[in-house]
Amino acid sequence: MSSQSAQSAPQAVSQQEPQPVSRSASQPASPPVPSSPTSPPSSRRAGSRPVRPGHPEAPPGSAPGLTPSGSEASLPTWPDQALVVGVDFGTLSGRAVVVRAADGAELASATHDYEHAVMDSRLTAGDGRELPPDWALQDPADYLAVLQRAVPEALEAARRDHGASARDVVGLAVDATSSTVMPAKADGTPLAQLPGFANHPHAWVKLWKHHAAQAQADRLTELARQRQEPWLARYGGVVSSEWSMPKALQVYEEDREVFEVMDLWVEAADWIVWQLCGRYVPSACTVGYKLLYQDGRYPDEELLEELSPGFSELSRSRLPRETFPLGARAGGLSAQAAAWTGLPQGVAVAVANVDAHVTAPAAQVVDPGQVLAIMGTSTCLVTVSEVLAEVPGMSGVVDGGVVKGLWGYEAGQSGVGDIFAWFVQSCLPGSYHQEARRQGVSIYRYLGELAARQEVGEHGLLALDWQSGNRSVLADSRLSGMILGLTLQTRPEEIYRALVEATAFGARTIIEAYATAGVGATELVAAGGLVKDPFLMQVYCDVLGVPVSVLESSQGPALGAAIHAAVAAGCYPDVRAASAVMGRRTRAAYTPDPEAHAAYDALFAEYTLLHDYFGRGTNEVMHRLGDMRRQAVGTGALSAHAGRTGAVQETVQETTVQGKEQQTWH
Repeated sequence: MSSQSAQSAPQAVSQQEPQPVSRSASQPASPPVPSSPTSPPSSRRAGSRPVRPGHPEAPPGSAPGLTPSGSEASLPTWPDQALVVGVDFGTLSGRAVVVRAADGAELASATHDYEHAVMDSRLTAGDGRELPPDWALQDPADYLAVLQRAVPEALEAARRDHGASARDVVGLAVDATSSTVMPAKADGTPLAQLPGFANHPHAWVKLWKHHAAQAQADRLTELARQRQEPWLARYGGVVSSEWSMPKALQVYEEDREVFEVMDLWVEAADWIVWQLCGRYVPSACTVGYKLLYQDGRYPDEELLEELSPGFSELSRSRLPRETFPLGARAGGLSAQAAAWTGLPQGVAVAVANVDAHVTAPAAQVVDPGQVLAIMGTSTCLVTVSEVLAEVPGMSGVVDGGVVKGLWGYEAGQSGVGDIFAWFVQSCLPGSYHQEARRQGVSIYRYLGELAARQEVGEHGLLALDWQSGNRSVLADSRLSGMILGLTLQTRPEEIYRALVEATAFGARTIIEAYATAGVGATELVAAGGLVKDPFLMQVYCDVLGVPVSVLESSQGPALGAAIHAAVAAGCYPDVRAASAVMGRRTRAAYTPDPEAHAAYDALFAEYTLLHDYFGRGTNEVMHRLGDMRRQAVGTGALSAHAGRTGAVQETVQETTVQGKEQQTWH
């Protein structure tokens, strides 16, 4: 833990209901949302270190718990045993962590795997129909199962191991992957749960790595360029198929019934908060980065109409008109959510966050000059700056998108850990798995030990890390992976090393794009599951040529969510203050080898040539191969199958709906 964590216990500030950070006067009122359930405020106890009303961090006025400026009256503070809970909804599972607000100590955690995981080949939560290439869907009921399983399990572990009580929990916050988005009714019911919609693939949650809206993203990008739309530069000049707007356009064009029936197009993170407190409180982070929302407005309705006649109805009636700041209190925990989680009713629920951005305060990346790399199945690279700059190929820049008062920049790689998993599962001989088991180590640790014996460049290989497309800086999901230099003597560990190096080169490409635009950094902080791999981390350090610090927690997003919960509960005045106490990182955990870095400079130059040749239009063979693949498997199968709903299918559908346990949605 950093030396900063020795500061005093957090102090209480106002717990006002959230105020929107932006609103366009020219746009209509918000879509209807349910009112907040009546919930008593969470219990608070007086402490000894009050925040004076005149303190620069204390909100002015006569908000609850505050007295007029100049008064010496004490304010309530949280006791040292106050707890907060952070819940991270990842790609395959959700995890909850119980954290002590006074110092960020993680008392317990629990994980729950999604029953339906990722539906990328068949609609297993529906009728099992095949899905076309590039689809990735989820079941929203799996998110609620995390609240019902992981949170109580984490609370029980904290009680068992530390004597902690759920009564001491004062705040709850969640984060989720993004853009992971769903159609919903005005009361929060997901369309997939409505009778007759379970077998509509477009009614289900579209996961962040749903890339089937690439054609829509391309059209939106081209039209925005033609119209010289000012917002496009804030998204790197390219709209990604992973974002919310292209996915909504795909729904509109491929299943009009779903579009017409839905009342709201909702990010999963915001939907989960809705289920917790009964209020739809859209996050400035989710809406700003994924819905092209800048300066209080969405893209012009005229542009949306030109894209597809009638599509402007999305921004007129199905998108939020207000966004709310990170760290704000979205509401109090409802009675039903209290029953799910085992937490006290009325506990403060924070505005939702995105898994990458929420990790920044956990890693103490809250100031300019730092870049956070969240490394898992994919990688997000997040940084903050006092200046607004245009970074070609970035995923977005949002005012207050990471911490209040700074511009938050996001870029990333669509595939990193997924690439290594693909290689291990699909390409590695069984003898390697057997030897790893014999040694009692993971297959990744075994491969890393073999690969580490090689000198830089010894394998004679160069790879492109595009097995899941390219998010930054090309924003093209139609690109595909490549390995160059294979011979009959090439060993599996050499291919593995080349793949690791390719992902490091991809990260360097992004970081150099930041620096070229004036958003440079002198410190890289790594977080996520891949930081456990010393071979991989040293490769990244040598490729980048800078020291790499490491987040000390293995639950970075969940810890970051807990930090936001502490702010929402009033334990700290803002996210930066909470990060200084509750966050932690090991500085310069890895340092670059000068000789290895020089050798990697030469390899990176070759990577850049290959990157631009296949990625910037010189040779679009990857696009053509992808088109051939989609044509061969028949992308029209989805709509054709949807049209063949006979009496037998109707009967099966009715039986399925009636046989499912009824779930109450807020």
